[in-house]
Amino acid sequence: MRIKNNVVNLTSVENFISSHSGVKVTISKTTGNTVQKFSIGTIDLPADGSLFFIAGPCVIESRAMALEVAGELRRISAEGGGRFIFKGSYRKANRSSASSFTGIGDNEALDILAEVREGFGMPVLTDVHEVAEVERTAPSVDVLQIPAFLSRQTDLLVAAGRSGLAVNIKKGQFMAPGDMAHAAAKVSATGNRRIMLTERGSSFGYHNLVVDFRGIPQMAETGYPVVYDATHSLQLPGAGNGVSGGERRYLLPLARAAVAAGVNGLFFEVHPDPPSALSDAATQIPLGDFAGVVRELQRLSQCMQSIHSR
Repeated sequence: MRIKNNVVNLTSVENFISSHSGVKVTISKTTGNTVQKFSIGTIDLPADGSLFFIAGPCVIESRAMALEVAGELRRISAEGGGRFIFKGSYRKANRSSASSFTGIGDNEALDILAEVREGFGMPVLTDVHEVAEVERTAPSVDVLQIPAFLSRQTDLLVAAGRSGLAVNIKKGQFMAPGDMAHAAAKVSATGNRRIMLTERGSSFGYHNLVVDFRGIPQMAETGYPVVYDATHSLQLPGAGNGVSGGERRYLLPLARAAVAAGVNGLFFEVHPDPPSALSDAATQIPLGDFAGVVRELQRLSQCMQSIHSR
């Protein structure tokens, strides 16, 4: 649906659709698609066309590090820098090498995620890899994330949907954007429509990923919020002699393109000291630089909203 009228008429269309379908929607001024509306904790998605951010370390390495990152995200938010969902894997199941770091222990990591949620008033996201993990992780978090390599696993998607939590489905590196509608349908069949779809690049030969930005409006046609993973899209999978390499220098150019293409949210992995990170050191953003990244992308988003409101 292409909508070119003013905000008042857009609101009328949104209300009409919502009243006749029973599903709350908004209309993206950038893509023209109706978008499912829902809340995660204190965050309404999508809200007034502004971006939301999923951000945090790749994996929970320690309580001190997680709280440091959460504190900085809260500071950025308090200064008008955005709405955040804290992300952190409680355990890394997909590693390049058997010797790679996988976590500090499931119980300890989940306790830290719960502490971030309660102590900082911030919704929390973590990955699940098997059906049995859903029940275990759900009490500690607000969003369950389906990793890209598992984005077609029916039992896992259904279990995540039945949890009642919001579900973020990463697009498999091997999947066409349009095929994500089938993954989302497995979750929505449980009655849970609090779904996000995340673009994170497509395999391009060996040890490389590319981003086809046509996929963002294509996934938006599903009616669910679309997120761009600005970190994992930069990976060079397995190219680091047993670890994944990456090209952090392209982070801002690709993130800008995603905003221009109409994403609702952006996903970033941030770390106080990326070179010492125990996972994905090549692509995580220095925590001290993140506020500037957020401000720039928010300004671009506002510019795009202004253009499409004319």
